[in-house]
Amino acid sequence: MASYILYLHLLSLIFTSAVASFSGRDTAVLLRVKNTQLTDPDSLLSNWNDSTTLCNWNGITCNNQTGDIISIDFTDFGTLSGPFPADFCRISTLRRLSLANNYFNGTISPASFFLCSHITFLNISNNLFDGKLPEFKPMFGNLTVLDASCNSFTGEIPASIGESLLLQFVDFSSNYFYGALPESLTNLTELTTFLAPENPSLTGPLPETIGRLKKLQVFRISSANLSGEIPDSIGDLVSIKSIDLSNNSLTGIIPASIGRLKGIEHIWLYLNNLSGEIPDVFANLTSLLQFDVSQNNLVGKLPTSLAGLHLQSLAVNDNLLEGEIPPVLSLNPMLTQLKLFNNSFSGTLPENLGKNSDLEEFDVSGNQFQGPLPLNLCYKKTLQKFICFNNKFSGEIPPSCTDCKSIYYVRISNNEFTGEVPATFWSSSELQFIDVSNNKFQGSIPASISKSSGVAKLVISNNNFSGELPTEICKLPKMAEMDLSNNQFSGVLPTCLTKLKKLEKLNLQLNKFTGEIPNAMSSWAELSSLNLSNNKLSGMIPDQIGNLPVLNYLDLAGNLLSGKIPASLSKLKLNVLNLSNNNLEGRVPSVLDNELFVSSLLGNPKLCSPDLKPLPSCHKTRSISYYLVGFLSILAFFLIASLLWLVIKTKLFRRRKSLWKITSFQRVGFKEQDVMVSLMESNVIGMGGSGKVYRVTLKTGETVAVKKLYGVHRSSETEAEFWSEMETLGRIRHKNIVKLLFGSVGADFRALVYEYMENGSLGDLLHNDPKGGFLLDWSKRFEIAVGAAQGLAYLHHDCVPSIVHRDVKSNNILLDEDFRPRVADFGLAKTLQLEVKESDGAMSRVAGSYGYIAPEYAYTMKVTEKSDVYSFGVVLMELVTGKRPNDPSFDEHTDIVKWVTEAALSSAENPGDGGWTDLDQLIDPKMNPSIEDYEEIERVLNVALQCTSAFPINRPSMRRVVELLKDHTRTSSK
Repeated sequence: MASYILYLHLLSLIFTSAVASFSGRDTAVLLRVKNTQLTDPDSLLSNWNDSTTLCNWNGITCNNQTGDIISIDFTDFGTLSGPFPADFCRISTLRRLSLANNYFNGTISPASFFLCSHITFLNISNNLFDGKLPEFKPMFGNLTVLDASCNSFTGEIPASIGESLLLQFVDFSSNYFYGALPESLTNLTELTTFLAPENPSLTGPLPETIGRLKKLQVFRISSANLSGEIPDSIGDLVSIKSIDLSNNSLTGIIPASIGRLKGIEHIWLYLNNLSGEIPDVFANLTSLLQFDVSQNNLVGKLPTSLAGLHLQSLAVNDNLLEGEIPPVLSLNPMLTQLKLFNNSFSGTLPENLGKNSDLEEFDVSGNQFQGPLPLNLCYKKTLQKFICFNNKFSGEIPPSCTDCKSIYYVRISNNEFTGEVPATFWSSSELQFIDVSNNKFQGSIPASISKSSGVAKLVISNNNFSGELPTEICKLPKMAEMDLSNNQFSGVLPTCLTKLKKLEKLNLQLNKFTGEIPNAMSSWAELSSLNLSNNKLSGMIPDQIGNLPVLNYLDLAGNLLSGKIPASLSKLKLNVLNLSNNNLEGRVPSVLDNELFVSSLLGNPKLCSPDLKPLPSCHKTRSISYYLVGFLSILAFFLIASLLWLVIKTKLFRRRKSLWKITSFQRVGFKEQDVMVSLMESNVIGMGGSGKVYRVTLKTGETVAVKKLYGVHRSSETEAEFWSEMETLGRIRHKNIVKLLFGSVGADFRALVYEYMENGSLGDLLHNDPKGGFLLDWSKRFEIAVGAAQGLAYLHHDCVPSIVHRDVKSNNILLDEDFRPRVADFGLAKTLQLEVKESDGAMSRVAGSYGYIAPEYAYTMKVTEKSDVYSFGVVLMELVTGKRPNDPSFDEHTDIVKWVTEAALSSAENPGDGGWTDLDQLIDPKMNPSIEDYEEIERVLNVALQCTSAFPINRPSMRRVVELLKDHTRTSSK
């Protein structure tokens, strides 16, 4: 017995010795990795030392019984960096390794990866890893969780992943994987979640045997480039709850086998090229909550079995569907979102639609519906979007909608609605957008409209509204567009309209307004379009119209206006001017004394011009002075002496001009030859690789900028840039995009003529002009940021097809005499429609400028709207800091994005009183902002950081950028 006890004691000593040995070895591994492989700027691992127990170290978890290390978890430490710390995996007891949400980087070598083959949980998401993901050798047999999302991995998804048979969770989201999904994925029969969205180069079809994954619950590969048909075996995914294959290039039909997915809750197949009918197989899918097959090529009717489900969201918009909507849809007690727009549905809508559910979004626009709208659309008082434009609806607006305070977006134009719009409709504090145009409404606008203080757009044109405009309509501070045209409004225009400081478009034409045009217009700083034509307005044209800084559309025709045309109109850069059919008198101002404006001046019998026909001449008959005859005789000698030179010059010029093709894009008050004769070296103001830029002052006093390209055959890329800029700028009209006046094309000649920007480029002012930075105080810089953002948002969201600039930088943002910005230089711009047609969607040459190019370009060679957003984020940082993207003050591994990002991280860890720390070190010292500016500067920097996110999916759209910047304006003004 004694010997047995002694034996146990010896075993205990041996075990204790072994544990101590292993513990010492593990401690050495941890410290070696910390000291040689990790960068820890915030000393998060400061307690990793011999004086504390290993199991108490930050990020370390041990087995409570054995003391073995089983987990190393650095999730959300945030600032750790370095290569993949594979040596951690030399700890044989380690089972979990998480590096998520840090700055680990570089390529993971196969040898390093192999060291971790014994672990069960690996999370390396939200880091900066790149290169190919190493192969999964058979030794990775215990791995159950793999999260490599939000990195920059490239290459194909390794086929060997199919050998890790215990995998349950795989996330490859937001990377740059390319090629097809490996068929071996279907070997992972334990898999419950597979995620690979936001991999734009992931191509090929889905594996045919996808149905083998009997335990799969979540399957998401959206925003990739998958092709081919959806396999019929998808119906064998008996455990599936969510399928998201949206925003791909899938073709073929929706397989009827989806009717077997009894537990499914979400089906998202939108933005593909699916065709055929929606199969009527949904009767057993009683768990389905969201169904979205919008933006495909589906035909046929909406299946009754689908309409009868208790869906929260039904989206079948932008297809080719037809027929009537099954009445059973109105019985759904859970429906909150109904999107049927842009199809060919017909008939009447179910009469009880909205009565049984908390309907929030109702959009049936762009169909052939008729009859009255359902009476109870807003029965539950939850409706927010009320959209049914472009149909044949008739009758009155349902009472439930006219007294529905939750609605903020109303768009019911182009129908046959009648009756009066109740006062309660106009008086909701939630309303932001109202478009009831092109109907048969009548009645007046009540004074209660002042309660709708959030309205930014009011369009009620082409109806039978009448009465006077209440002065309360001036109490809508966010109003940007007001269109009351083609109604029966009467009375004088409220002078308080000029207090609407946000107003951009005011259309009041084709009414019965009387009295004078309001004179005090200085508040209309953002007004670009003013149409008061075909009313009964009298008095003089206010001189202040000429001081409106961005007005480019002015139509006052068909009124009773009198007096002279104000000379101040010469200050405007107008695309459209119409003063015809009034009682104007006197001499036409010189800037308008051009044949281009004849039609804009007709119908004013008392107007005159020296030589503009058919207007009467302003010359009076006078006795010819003998002195004048003598003076002319003296001049005759000089005229004869120079005649030969003039004839030769004219012939040469006409000979060259005969080879030109002139394409005009704007109304101009000068002739092309007036510009071309001034293209001399003394007028050169800049030059680049493709040509020279000239500053030309014309006889009219107007100044233009002319870009003359070098020899046509010198560079095919230069030629392509010329035609790209001609095509792009020729169809763009926006206050924040430089105006292309005309282009000249000849056999050996290319020239583009623009409006001249007095203050040159933003880049030159910030970086090259010693006094430039001092001229740009913070208020000017902020206005430049907002204006440039609005110009880019117009390209991305309002042009059809969308336009990607591809070379957004401070040198391509020009500033007029008041420092208002214009986005310029569209030589690299492309429409998204054209880009898709290019081979593999990749660019044939480098697009963009060094320091502004988004990081994904290095891997994909693709430029999207999000690439422009990244570049604009760099510009925002330049505006705040005054530094170049790759400023000489930075070290060789730092650019402006990294510099500002590191400052942001430092502020996050040491927030002080809530803002950025050391903000003065970032702000351009030439700017000297006031204390009130600091909060706004911080917020603009935060927008810049969002724009320059390493992952395109995390960057806001340019429309959202404009909103964020304008939000700053509102906040800072409170």
